[in-house]
Amino acid sequence: MEDLWKSVSYSQTTLTELMIPSYANFGGKIHGGILLSLMDKVAYACASKHAGNYCVTVSVDHVEFLQPVDVGEMVSMFASINYVGNTSLVVGIKVIAENFKIGSVKHTNTSYFTMVAKDENGQVTQVPGLILENREDARRFLEAIKRKELRNTYKKELDNAKTLLEVDSNKHIFLKERCKIEF
Repeated sequence: MEDLWKSVSYSQTTLTELMIPSYANFGGKIHGGILLSLMDKVAYACASKHAGNYCVTVSVDHVEFLQPVDVGEMVSMFASINYVGNTSLVVGIKVIAENFKIGSVKHTNTSYFTMVAKDENGQVTQVPGLILENREDARRFLEAIKRKELRNTYKKELDNAKTLLEVDSNKHIFLKERCKIEF
């Protein structure tokens, strides 16, 4: 596997699906869980194609629904490998919803799924290296490294803050919030 390299374009994957009434809540908007499930599916397809192996989702970074998706819209999810580690891959996914009736196209979400490749025995396995074919591929690769650094910094800071968050010495914080302590 060490000598194997694959380009970003090799595994780029698009999943397109019509949003039907059974996907919607009572307000006619598509459930976020439906969209997340579709995003997980396209992340799996993209990662598995690059890895040449089964891949599992390890984490999802930055899920923010920018605009609602309506029943009747066609949703396309564009996935590509943004970064590879030794056994992991970061799949960037851009979600676009099209309303054919009114001719609108809207960007509803961008998210990053970290996937890990597994072999036939369920053990993590090395993934092919990534060939960056243009400046955009290189920019996305660098952004993935930066997101990883920031995530690690945030995790460390949060872990440190948790040790300092003692309830009795921080009662003044509760007074500014919409909560009541009843213990």
